[in-house]
Amino acid sequence: MSSPLATSPPFSRYEFIIAWRYLRARRAEGGVSVMTWITLIGITLAVFALIAVMAVRAGFRAEFVDTILGSNAHMTVYAAEREDENGRPVRGFQDYLQIADELRAIPGVTRAAPMVKATVMATFGERSAGVEIYGMAPADVATIPRVGKLEGGATAFGDLARLPEGIAIGSGIARELGVTVGDRIRLISPNGARTAMGTSPRVNAYEVVYVFTAGRWDIDRTRAYLPLAEAQSYLNREGRADEIEVMVEGPDHVEDLNDQFFAAGGPDALLWSWRDSAGAFLRALTIEDNVMFVIMAVLVLIATLNIVSGLIMLVKNKGRDIGILRTMGLTEGSVLRIFFLCGAATGFLGTVLGVILGCLFALNIDAIFSAVNWVSGGGVWDPEIRGIYALPAKLQAGDVLWAVSLSLTLSFAVTWFPARRAARMNPVEALRYE
Repeated sequence: MSSPLATSPPFSRYEFIIAWRYLRARRAEGGVSVMTWITLIGITLAVFALIAVMAVRAGFRAEFVDTILGSNAHMTVYAAEREDENGRPVRGFQDYLQIADELRAIPGVTRAAPMVKATVMATFGERSAGVEIYGMAPADVATIPRVGKLEGGATAFGDLARLPEGIAIGSGIARELGVTVGDRIRLISPNGARTAMGTSPRVNAYEVVYVFTAGRWDIDRTRAYLPLAEAQSYLNREGRADEIEVMVEGPDHVEDLNDQFFAAGGPDALLWSWRDSAGAFLRALTIEDNVMFVIMAVLVLIATLNIVSGLIMLVKNKGRDIGILRTMGLTEGSVLRIFFLCGAATGFLGTVLGVILGCLFALNIDAIFSAVNWVSGGGVWDPEIRGIYALPAKLQAGDVLWAVSLSLTLSFAVTWFPARRAARMNPVEALRYE
């Protein structure tokens, strides 16, 4: 007559009870609770680190792309260099208003703004800074995300409606020059008035009427806006626009509209998309994300391997118990499942705790980063290097599922081998010296 244990279904209640007794047993009772705790802590920290890193990387990429798309053109339409009637090289569009209207008429285009652009020197008192001048109609400046339209954490002070009377500058320029709204700064352009003695620098003074913080260091530190007509006069671009800044509803697919952009821009039109300017950064971020995931996955693997050593010690200490259970009618499958439950429970609990810690870290990244910055005395995050002002985190369900799947898969996989060894233990050999 077969034992009831041999005919019981897999993962019966008694298998869970035995596995639980083995897990909580002290070393004096033949258990390995200390090793179990070490394994549990290791898996928890590894999963926590994996989720935290993935959340920070996702947040950094989202913030980085958002600041790129927020204040920069999704597509720039400009003209190839050609010669004017006097044989001098010129670039830009003379019929820029018509071209801008045709670009706005393209389905999916939300904004098309003619502008002139040049780099000049800005001075205030004894201070100076390099500034990139964007000459643009005040109405178009008012529609620029993070500059005229304050969104995504962007801030500003002053009155943008007064732009026809002065200049709008980034907060980094204001800080570098030590100016605020109401001060007058001087712009020095090397391409000034043409005389018989050559080209002399042109110096104009403008009142600061608006100071913006777009949230990206290289924009706030270098960019200033002048009214289009004033910029054309100051930069010797009368009757011309250097390029037309285009924004679309779906920036990720802006290249799909290239044929229509070329048709609107004319035979001399050339295109430059946001991917052309930021593509290298995005590819570097993708490579870094993949490398970081592999490194953190290795850490999870190392943590789960502690399950193997713990179970091997448990099997060795419980050899007599295994022999007795086998003589009572326990099958090899039941023994395998008991020790599998011991290892799987450790991996499962460590994964759950790691997910909780990782999610709490991602949701409270600002407070944690502020504390780290305060303890270190400040300067932990350098916006000059990273382009954005703070360390962001974006918790994504897909990343959490990846971490959980990886941890549980590795935990269950490494548990199988010592559990199989316990199941194949010969009960006669286990009890021979007892």
